[in-house]
Amino acid sequence: MSETCQCNSLLHFLYWLTILLPPPPPPPLNHTGDNDSFRGETSASSESRNSKRRRTQWGEDGTAATGRAGPWEDRGGIGGRRGGWRDQRRPDVSQVGRGQGRGTSWGGGRSWRGGDARGGRGGRRGWMAPGAGQCGSRGRGGGRGSRPRAPHSRSAPPSDTRGGASHGRRMTYTMLAELSEKPPSEVAITLSSSPAFQALLEERDIRPDLVQLVCSALSRAFQSRVDRSTVQHLAGVVKDSGFLRTILPQYVGGMSSESDPTRREQYPQHFDNMIAVLSKVRSIFPASSVQAVSVLVVLLRASLIGLRDSGVDIARPTEEKLEDIHALSQQLQERSREGSLLQTSAYPGEEDLENFRTIPIYPTREEFHENKTPYLRPNATTRQYANTETYLDTHFRLLREDFVRPLREGIQRLISSDLDMGKNTQQLKKERFNDISVYFDAKLESPLCTRSGLAYVIKFDVEPLKFVRWESSKRLLYGSLLCMSCDNFESILFATISERELKDVKKGIIQVIFSDESKQKLATMQTNLPFLMVETSAYFEAYRHVLEGLQEVQGDELPFQRYIVECSPDVQPPRYLRENDMYNLEQVADPKKNQKFEPFHCLRPADWPAKETLDLDESQMEAFQLALTKELAIIQGPPGTGKTHVGLKIAKALLTNQGLWSADQEAAPMLVVCYTNHALDQFLEGIHTFLRNGIVRVGGRSNSEDLKPFNLKHLMEDFRKGNLDINMPNHLRYAFTEIISNIRSREDEINDKSVQLQCSQKGVLRENILQNYISDRHWPSLELPYSGWYEELHSREKRQSPMVEWLGLGPTFFQQEAEEEAHEGEVPMIQIAEEADQIHNERFMEVSFERPNLRMIRQQEVHQAEEQILAMNFKNVRRQGGQSDREWRMQRNQRKCMKRKFRKELDKESDMTEAEEMAIDDVRQLSFAERWRLYRSFLQDQLQKSMEEYQNTVERLEEVRLNEKISLLRNAKVIGMTTTGAAKFRKILQEVRPRLVIVEEAAEVLEAHTITSLNPECQHLILIGDHQQLRPSATVYDLAKNFNLEVSMFERLVKSGFPFVRLNYQHRMRPEIARLLTLHIYPELENHPSVMDYDNVKGIQTNLFFLEHRHLEENLRDGKSHENQHEAMFVVALCRYLLMQDYNPEQITILTTYSGQLFCLRNMMRSSEFAGVKVHVVDKYQGEENDIVLLSLVRSNTMGSVGFLSIPNRVCVALSRAKKGLYCIGNSAILSKVKLWSNIFGTLKEKDQMGKALTLCCQNHPVKQIQAACSEDFKKAPEGGCLMPCEFRLDCGHVCARVCHPYDPQHKYYKCEKQCERKLCVRGHSVCPLACHHQCPACPVKIEKTIPGCGHKQMIPCYMDPSDFKCRVMVPLILKCGHTQSDNCFYKTKDYEPKCRTRCDLQLKCGHSCTGTCYECNQGRYHLPCSYQCERLLICSHKCREPCTGECPPCKLPCENVCIHSKCKKRCGQPCAPCAEPCAWQCQHQSCSKRCHESCDRPPCMKPCSKMLGCGHPCIGLCGDKCPNKCRVCDQDEVTEIFFGSEDDPEAYFIQLEDCGHIVESKAMDTYMEMDQKSEDNEQMVIKLKDCPRCRTPIRRNLRYGSHINRSLAEIEKVKEKINGHKIDIETKRNTIKVQWQKGYFHRQLLTYLPYKCQDHVQSQLSESDLTANDLLGLEHTMLFIERAAMLLKIQRKEMTGNHCLSFTDKVDEFLQWLLHPNQKFTEQQVSDLQKELQRLTLLAELNARCTMADAREQMTEIQAEVDAIRKVLDKIDSFTEQDAIKVKLALKDIEEKIPYTGLGISDKEKAMVVSALKLPPGHWYKCPNGHVYIITECGGAMESRLCPDCDATIGGQSHALASGNQVASEMDGAQHAAWSEGNNMLNFDQFDFND
Repeated sequence: MSETCQCNSLLHFLYWLTILLPPPPPPPLNHTGDNDSFRGETSASSESRNSKRRRTQWGEDGTAATGRAGPWEDRGGIGGRRGGWRDQRRPDVSQVGRGQGRGTSWGGGRSWRGGDARGGRGGRRGWMAPGAGQCGSRGRGGGRGSRPRAPHSRSAPPSDTRGGASHGRRMTYTMLAELSEKPPSEVAITLSSSPAFQALLEERDIRPDLVQLVCSALSRAFQSRVDRSTVQHLAGVVKDSGFLRTILPQYVGGMSSESDPTRREQYPQHFDNMIAVLSKVRSIFPASSVQAVSVLVVLLRASLIGLRDSGVDIARPTEEKLEDIHALSQQLQERSREGSLLQTSAYPGEEDLENFRTIPIYPTREEFHENKTPYLRPNATTRQYANTETYLDTHFRLLREDFVRPLREGIQRLISSDLDMGKNTQQLKKERFNDISVYFDAKLESPLCTRSGLAYVIKFDVEPLKFVRWESSKRLLYGSLLCMSCDNFESILFATISERELKDVKKGIIQVIFSDESKQKLATMQTNLPFLMVETSAYFEAYRHVLEGLQEVQGDELPFQRYIVECSPDVQPPRYLRENDMYNLEQVADPKKNQKFEPFHCLRPADWPAKETLDLDESQMEAFQLALTKELAIIQGPPGTGKTHVGLKIAKALLTNQGLWSADQEAAPMLVVCYTNHALDQFLEGIHTFLRNGIVRVGGRSNSEDLKPFNLKHLMEDFRKGNLDINMPNHLRYAFTEIISNIRSREDEINDKSVQLQCSQKGVLRENILQNYISDRHWPSLELPYSGWYEELHSREKRQSPMVEWLGLGPTFFQQEAEEEAHEGEVPMIQIAEEADQIHNERFMEVSFERPNLRMIRQQEVHQAEEQILAMNFKNVRRQGGQSDREWRMQRNQRKCMKRKFRKELDKESDMTEAEEMAIDDVRQLSFAERWRLYRSFLQDQLQKSMEEYQNTVERLEEVRLNEKISLLRNAKVIGMTTTGAAKFRKILQEVRPRLVIVEEAAEVLEAHTITSLNPECQHLILIGDHQQLRPSATVYDLAKNFNLEVSMFERLVKSGFPFVRLNYQHRMRPEIARLLTLHIYPELENHPSVMDYDNVKGIQTNLFFLEHRHLEENLRDGKSHENQHEAMFVVALCRYLLMQDYNPEQITILTTYSGQLFCLRNMMRSSEFAGVKVHVVDKYQGEENDIVLLSLVRSNTMGSVGFLSIPNRVCVALSRAKKGLYCIGNSAILSKVKLWSNIFGTLKEKDQMGKALTLCCQNHPVKQIQAACSEDFKKAPEGGCLMPCEFRLDCGHVCARVCHPYDPQHKYYKCEKQCERKLCVRGHSVCPLACHHQCPACPVKIEKTIPGCGHKQMIPCYMDPSDFKCRVMVPLILKCGHTQSDNCFYKTKDYEPKCRTRCDLQLKCGHSCTGTCYECNQGRYHLPCSYQCERLLICSHKCREPCTGECPPCKLPCENVCIHSKCKKRCGQPCAPCAEPCAWQCQHQSCSKRCHESCDRPPCMKPCSKMLGCGHPCIGLCGDKCPNKCRVCDQDEVTEIFFGSEDDPEAYFIQLEDCGHIVESKAMDTYMEMDQKSEDNEQMVIKLKDCPRCRTPIRRNLRYGSHINRSLAEIEKVKEKINGHKIDIETKRNTIKVQWQKGYFHRQLLTYLPYKCQDHVQSQLSESDLTANDLLGLEHTMLFIERAAMLLKIQRKEMTGNHCLSFTDKVDEFLQWLLHPNQKFTEQQVSDLQKELQRLTLLAELNARCTMADAREQMTEIQAEVDAIRKVLDKIDSFTEQDAIKVKLALKDIEEKIPYTGLGISDKEKAMVVSALKLPPGHWYKCPNGHVYIITECGGAMESRLCPDCDATIGGQSHALASGNQVASEMDGAQHAAWSEGNNMLNFDQFDFND
């Protein structure tokens, strides 16, 4: 048989093999109750990790055993049995198992009693607790289902093919063909977010040409380099599709039999496409795609042989690619059979360490445990590199080692210390580690959903870190790398800090995001273990982005290799100048020269204009020419030489000649890169002076107000809204909408489960929460009640949670467990408080997060959910709702013991495996230890799947945003970034491809940072900097010095002989300061004439001085910084002295060389005194300058160490910042050991500019001098001068009272404090009583004057004009309300009137007369509350103090209930907690064994008391009672006074009542206490305390009658509960109202129209403690009225104009004032008043709106009469009656007939008929700018423009955006939004119908 025949036979066999293979699981079923379809979806990591939980059982017919699930059936993966309801009374709750799909919820509310179950343990029946709300639950089925978007769901993007793909329709051949021609990124995003494409992949029959096109599109999409997560998502869709597993094998199998020659010619390209698709799917999903890919590879190999034999030419590279993927597939299959596939290395070439592109960025375990020295090459600073690969490899390894080495060496020492100390944690905590920071007992909390992905909150032990000053510490800063391990670094997790607030970090709380690899490890680890957390001092984020960028740079893509790698000095012009070098510098020239420029050839030196015309000196002109004519230019700018000035000139020249370098391609922006944000702001601000638009600043932390509109974040918001000249591409808009929707659904799911997880750390979860994670076989045994304490039912609960008892935490088993713990003899762990006692509000570091603090929001959600989720809450020791007294009758030590047991069990590592769990028959038979293991397994099985899907979706969204940024930046002219930002956004730069790059501060930038800022299209690179100032900062000193890591590209090229220009004229420092640099650092530096004429520094003898001292420094415990108190105090005193010399604070800068000194200085400088003075470390001040600089050098020690003060670069920066004055303080003895400092000191000594004291000179008395050697010496110049008095004569004639002061020499601001001697008036009434600097007051003496107008005479102050005085003579006045009263005369001349004092006397609804006045009752509109006193006796025996109440509210007096043990501290009307202490009623004959609040189980003792009184006579009381303080003999008259009749009996004994002190005969009192209390009609029993028969004081304290008292109190408590409402009901109602207010429709839509006082009122009411049911009812009334008022204000804002609008607002505000008044009790009268005024306002709103409409239509004259009549009724000042309302409504009806409100010229009835006839949902009607109505069909979104047939205005629009002036015609169908938008019909309500 020939080879061809064999191949054909093999193809036939493989083809039928694919047909006969079991098909994939059936496609998703559409649920009968929803339009969304549900399909299981599993990522690679989830699938491989949970394969044992997703074994699908296949039936004989080839279908899954799950079957078709009905509307109320569970779709489980194992067994697939049907599920039903445990409570058939709740048919409104839907449950779906999680095997093949996920349940959905039709409920409107959010409930904690239901949730999502996890796949893997047989789809069990769901159960829902009654009252739990409407929610969905997922059984433990065979897989973790997910909910992909349905193609036609409401939230899916609108259908449109303009973006190149279908987003809601069927994907057609034409659409796919058009899309395939677009850029790879656009293809990937569109296909990934298109439900239509996903549906296409699931079709069972696809024609061959469409198969080819699908492969072509996928191959194109997989070429995208910037959309990694999107490509991964798309590959996952393809992997699980029927296209890959069925369609494609059928297509490949039929290729060799194809007869069409045209199609056969296309096969080579189709082969490449299919191989590319298979390669990408296999590389992303090696484990889960191995079977499908292997089958296709075999088919492709056979087809290739067959096609080649039949004459089709298949290229050799194609065959090689196929063989490569075949070999890899065989390896994967082999490893799959061996079970080792999942252990594949994350880095395929990790063993090849010579290839730097395969080295992982993060350190590996081997690096920590194996003492190997990594291979490193030094940076070649004097020679060229061998090749580009060596160059990139060198910088990658050096940079990686710079951040890895401190971490590696620190952890190795930590491991060694751990072993040496025998794992003694306490000793380890005392160790000091120089290279790392170590944190102990770090624990992960549940995840948070952030826009950056999933974040975790970490809590660590802060006890060992008490010494840390977090305000100044560099610990745990944003972006720092954390290395975490719980097993001595055998396994490692890496995370970066994503949020760090000062107040939180002081409590040991930070927020982190884990690396991708660590996220996968988290899924397999126990996260409740304590971790050891290590932090490296390196700023990891900067390293990571640059290292990744270096790995991505290909050798042939690196620009300028000729110079950077080969160090060639022969620099060519930029490539774009070789074609056209005509420059025009007219815009760059100095405008003062007024000279016209002609374009010239810039490559001809003779054609250049003179330097003077460009405002440049000689060296600046040379640098300018070099930058414009060489493709790589280096400009060195020593301090003050104007390198930024030159850089801006260069930028301006390039931008004004942009046509030269961007003419042959699309707009190419210029990239400006700076080392710091501050330098970037300065440079871009300079560019903004000549370029008003086109700037984009990328990155945060900008302090420039001018650049805010150009910030990328701000521009992106405008970009999405369409406010820019460029619009977001359709494929990005659709993808953005689809992904955001997915994120929101995942976010809610994860947040719900995260709240449950956080609650699980505070107590035991209720069983109805855990039921979702408990197997069916175990649930019945746990659910069924059994005998025990919990069977006692609370009055408000049906049953108790059995989970607490099952875990051994209930009273039944508590004693047994306590004894077991006692026998174990374990020492309790120390409890560390979770919160610090003091919280500082100031944050040290600003964190750039857009959203609010998510962790605080989550804490609030957890707090709200605890009541519903927890069966036992250990954090809150008070009794939970529904727990009986008997249930929790435990003492405080028992609670502590139980909480300790809970924490101990929860923190244990072991939990049950699935096999162990499935082997259990009855969970009740387990030991308590096994029960806890099972409980812990329940808690672990909750979040993983949702977390993975959320993270993947966030990454896809980030890539969509990346493409948005690319679209925006491509249209920019200048892009500004920091070096770190350039590395972070390198993918953007590779796509935007800037042709010009300017690097400012280039000598401070590590060479690796500069490399990653470049792109292959870069043609021009300009480096500006100074390598003799600050160099790049390296973490490892060894790498900086011995491997030249701190040598920048700038410095390396300069030292290798590369041509550069140095600027030689400094424009900053006065010559004596510049002399320090010119003699020792810059010998060629010259002074510009502008620095020769500076003024001398005032108050000091010299402008430059170095102060010597010998005071030692102090070392800070945390970190390597130092401080010197002596220097700090001197510098602060000198600064204060200079400020007194009349210098502005902004003219002075204090510099120091160490951050420790920086904060020492700040602690000494009060803001009120030093505001405006700049305080910086030297390294952060490069590029800055100021008039006067004070420099503190800090170092002074016995070892003679100077630290980095020996580095010339830092010395150069420190000495070159001052313009006019420089004053240094330091220890010259140790500094002189450094040669540079020794030379500088020699220069200073030549002119006596160095010494042990600074000479201060008084400006006013030059002969007076002070030698200042320390801060105390400045006290000799207390005001900045000397101690002589000031002799200045003031304008008032007095002399200045101060000592000599140089500031304010003309005394313009001086205030004379001496007594003023001026007369107040010409009449000489009095002398001014004030100090001299005050303005004299007017004469207050009163004299008689005649008031003009009325002629009355009044006593008026002397200074006052009579016409300004208000006449107080009483005259009769007639007020607007019609009443007459006497009042002040001046009211006659005013436009306002006095308050009417006429009594109202109206009979209120309660029947009493109103006691208010006409004014107080608002002329009868809002009456004062009735003041009639109630005086009824309350249940507590107090009188009701509330005025006129229908039902008396709870008593607000302090509770008087008291027993022998304690006293109730609540209000009297609130429920009292019963005393649980043992009863104290005991005597020698008998005792009570009950609790204090229970009825006693002993009778009263009738034996006489045997005690003797102090007088010597026997006690007249009874045994066991308190002895009366009266004596039968000594107080005979008082004791024997007849009351009951037996008091004079010699055998009588008495009881003294403790509440009032009265003495009553015992037998009579016993009889009295046994008598029933009845009401006055003697029919009903009265519930109240017995009172004293003599004085009627309630009896509350008496042991003898304790049972009577307790019974009465118990009945009273029931009445209180009846009045107040049950606590659980109240809290539930409160939470419901709170949710309604905060999250409901009303809050979202109407709250914006309300004043803040409404929001504050409701929030304060909701936060009140001890709310009653009546309080909540009143709050609901308030919210209802507020809602109506908000609707009115909305109408006012949208429908009213002019004066009517303003007056209406005032009326609504008056309504709200009465509504929110403290006396608002919602009595019948108050509600009636509010309703009447609301009706008046509603009608007024309608009238105003109609008037506004009539004005717009110019029809006001037609209805003016009706309007005037209505206003007359509505504006009357008295009460609005029903007759008034009828009259107004009739008049409005007349107006409606004349001018219909719709404005359509038709009646409402006709309008309704039109709308009904078209049968369209709301949101399809629109109107043009002139009000003409039109309709848009289909989705209702505008997709094209037309002209209005009535007025020729533009109607419609583009891309669902209406044309300008068009809007939704709400008057047609009430819709407020377009039908296609998400906000459709959210605000549809009748504008004026508020009373329904």
